[in-house]
Amino acid sequence: MKILIWKHRSVSLAALVMAIAMVGYIVAYPSFAGAYAADRPLPIYCVDRGEEKVCAISFDAAWGNEDTETLIKILDQYHVKATFFVVGDWVDKYPESVKALADAGHEVMSHSNHHDHYNSLTSEQIIADLKTSCDKIEKVTGVRPTLIRCPYGEYDNHVIEAIRSIGVEPIQWNIDSLDWKELPASEITQRVTSRIEPGSIILFHNAAKHTPEALPAILEKLIGQGYQIVPISKLLLPGTCDQDFTMDHTGKQLKCS
Repeated sequence: MKILIWKHRSVSLAALVMAIAMVGYIVAYPSFAGAYAADRPLPIYCVDRGEEKVCAISFDAAWGNEDTETLIKILDQYHVKATFFVVGDWVDKYPESVKALADAGHEVMSHSNHHDHYNSLTSEQIIADLKTSCDKIEKVTGVRPTLIRCPYGEYDNHVIEAIRSIGVEPIQWNIDSLDWKELPASEITQRVTSRIEPGSIILFHNAAKHTPEALPAILEKLIGQGYQIVPISKLLLPGTCDQDFTMDHTGKQLKCS
């Protein structure tokens, strides 16, 4: 085995590579760190629904609007209701699209007000930002959001605690379509359908290039496998964290025993 000598200390190359890889993995997948920090508050990545074949599809809406009507039509064709996490600025620009989503029976939830990095904000700033975004959504839809997807999927302890302090539940995902990378529709379809499991939450984006092309095949596959696709609020276990449900180290929501 090769040995690296640094400041008179011998370090196994394999151990060094493994340590670097571990740090990179934790940065890329924050929920993994929960395995080493049981008390760390986590957003919900997925839900333990046992063998019940139910999952949720979600879309983040922060910038473009060119595909919103197409997505509504596709989802309606398959009788599927989804959850759209929208930024407050997006509501300001496209109120007619927000109303169209709500009128079609889809959930419209918060994705923050300006898509700022919540980790860099104080708890007070996070709460103010979230409340503002919810005010905007409620004004258009008549329904106040109860869920948020943090901008960039970023969070730390103070972010999650601030969000839950006002009765809003933070939501992540356990299946990333990677549609924002402009993957071919066939690759998006394969990624999603090969990873699906009961209680999954799937991430899409409303302005991703190939999502409208991939979505019908994904819906046909999931429905063909017997999955019921529901809005996230219908997927979640009811109640509040630590009182009615708990979270494991992967961010899976579990019933309290």
